[in-house]
Amino acid sequence: MGDLLWDDVKCFFDLDWVGSLPDVRVPNASVGDWQAVLDLVAEKGWKCQYSEGERVLPVPRAEVVLSRPVDAECPDLRVWPTADVLAIFRFLADDEVDFDVDLRELQGQDRLDVLCGFLREIGRRLGKPVLMDPEGEYGQPVLGFDVEADRVVLLAEP
Repeated sequence: MGDLLWDDVKCFFDLDWVGSLPDVRVPNASVGDWQAVLDLVAEKGWKCQYSEGERVLPVPRAEVVLSRPVDAECPDLRVWPTADVLAIFRFLADDEVDFDVDLRELQGQDRLDVLCGFLREIGRRLGKPVLMDPEGEYGQPVLGFDVEADRVVLLAEP
């Protein structure tokens, strides 16, 4: 059985209620945490694509990406934990690992299990919570990886 049951959380995946691109984040992160995520992507063999603007480039080290000039284009790393689920990491700050997922790709129990597995892998690697906020509602997580429980849990009432 997965961490969460679809029937218990499907309201948080309702495109009309939460928007289609919730924010997923690891607060209180560091450049080392960003690098650990990049290493995890490589170790797991997840398909990925790093780009700066329209230019696709090899994945650099985290300290290189996070030390770019302020006026540089914001890079992103697209990661597919499975062929049909995409997470887009944005390197906006070194103190928070942040990425978006598309709820249109996360409908049903199987896809929920993929998301939970992905959050669990990141949370376990970093030893930190991984929180999902509805689009535009930063700081109001509805679910996330709980380090002590070692699983993804509900953080808000449906």
